[in-house]
Amino acid sequence: MSAALLTLLTALAQLVALALFGLLLFQQLFYAALLGTALFALVRRPPQRATRGLWSELVDVAPSLTIIVPAHDEEATIVDSVRALLALQYPRFEVVVVDDGSRDGTLARLKEAFALEPIAGPLPQRLVRAPVRQVFESRTLTRLTVITKANGGKSDALNAGLELATGELVCSVDADSLLESDSLLRAVEPFVRDETTLAVGGTVRVANGCRVEAGRVVRAELPRRWLPRLQAMEYIRAFVMARLAFAHFGALTIVSGAFGLFRRDVLLTLGGYRHDTVGEDFELVVRIHRYARERGRTYAVHFVPEPVCWTQAPERWRDLARQRIRWHRGALETFFAHADMLARPRRYGAPALLGLGTLLLIDVVGPAVELLGWLLLPLFWSLGGAWLELALAWVALAAGGGIALSCGALVLEELELARVPRARDLLRLALAGVVENLGYRQFINLCRIIGHLQWLRGATGWGRITRRRFDRPTPAETPP
Repeated sequence: MSAALLTLLTALAQLVALALFGLLLFQQLFYAALLGTALFALVRRPPQRATRGLWSELVDVAPSLTIIVPAHDEEATIVDSVRALLALQYPRFEVVVVDDGSRDGTLARLKEAFALEPIAGPLPQRLVRAPVRQVFESRTLTRLTVITKANGGKSDALNAGLELATGELVCSVDADSLLESDSLLRAVEPFVRDETTLAVGGTVRVANGCRVEAGRVVRAELPRRWLPRLQAMEYIRAFVMARLAFAHFGALTIVSGAFGLFRRDVLLTLGGYRHDTVGEDFELVVRIHRYARERGRTYAVHFVPEPVCWTQAPERWRDLARQRIRWHRGALETFFAHADMLARPRRYGAPALLGLGTLLLIDVVGPAVELLGWLLLPLFWSLGGAWLELALAWVALAAGGGIALSCGALVLEELELARVPRARDLLRLALAGVVENLGYRQFINLCRIIGHLQWLRGATGWGRITRRRFDRPTPAETPP
C-alpha cells in the first residue's frame, strides 16, 4: 500500500471516528438537557394531592370512561388484570376486554371468573378488519363486556373496543398490566382542568418481583432477576425523565399502549388505530398532533407521572429481543409515515422538530452510530497514541454519561413517585444503571439494528412473548 493511500485511509478513519464521537457527544448532551428540563418541570408541578381530596373534587365532574383491554394469549394474567381494573377508584367507567383470537384459555378463564353470557346486538364492524364472533356481558358485573374476534392484531382489537365504548374518554390498558387504584383519577385530572386536552399518558413501571394480591400491587419490590431489574431502571429513565421533559415542551409524541387516555370522539374522527404498524400507540399520538395542527386547533397532550401502571417485563433474553425489535420497527414505521412533518416545522412545531427530530437522531441514526463506535474500539485501541485516547474518551462518554443519566433519573423518581421502597433498593437500581451501560445497552442497540433490517424487508407481525402469573412471593422469598 502506497504512503499516499495509507495517509488518505488514516484521514478518513479519523474523520469517521470524530464524526461518531461528535454524534455521541450531542446525544449525551441532549439527554442531559432532558434531565434538566424534567427536573425544572417537576419543581414547578403542584404537590401531589391525596386520593380522597381528588375524589371529592372530581366525583361529580369526571367524564365517563371506557377501559379497553386487548388480549391475545393472556390466560396467565387476564383475570387478575380485569379484577384490578374493576376495582379502580373512578365514578363512572366500564371495562371492555377484546379477546383477539387467543389460542390458549383466555376466553375460558374470563367466562369462568366473571359468569359471561352472550348478548345480541350490533357487532363492531366500521373500524375492524378481522371478524367479530361474539359479544359477552357478565351476569354479575354490569360494567364488564368481553368481545371475542378473529386475530387481527392489537390495533384491530383496540378498534373493536373503541366501537363498543360508551365513555367520553377511552383508556387503553395492556392485559398484562395492573393500575394503581387511583390511576384513573390522576390521569383524568388534566381533562377536567384543561378542556383542550386530547390525550394523557402515565408512568409505566416493572411489576416483576412485586407482591400482587387480588390483581393489585400491594408492595413494590425490585425484580429478583437481573434482566427485569435492568429494564426497571430503563423504564424509570424513559418515563420520569424523557416523557416529562417532552411534555413540558408540548412535544410528547408517544403515550404508552400499556396505559393511555384519549378523547373517544377524536379517535373516531381519526378512524381509530392504524393497522399497518406495530407501533400503533406511537403513531396514534403523532396523528393526533398532526390532526390538531392542520386544523389550527388549540390542544394539549399531557404526561402525568403520578398515575402508575405496573407491567410485566420479559425475563428471557429471547423475549426481550422480540419486544425491542418490534418496538423499533414500530418507531421506524411511524417516523417514515410522518417524516414530512419535519419539512414543515412552522406548521407542526415542537412535535415535529423535537419529537420526530429526536426520533431521527436517536432511533433512526443513533443505533448504528453507537454500535459502530463500540465495534471500532478494539481497532482504536490497537493503533495506540491518539486513537487510544479517543477510545478511552468514547467509553467514558458512552458508559459514564449513561450511568450519570440513570442516577439523575433515580433522583427524579424519588422526588416525584418514591416507589422504590428502601435505600438499599435505590443502591441496587444505581448498580443496575452501571451494569446497564456495560452490555445490556449494546444488546438493545443490536436489537434495534435487527429491527432496522426487518423494517427494510417489510416484516410484519408481533412475535410471541411468554407470559406468566404475577409474582406472589412465598414468605421465604419475601424480603424483610
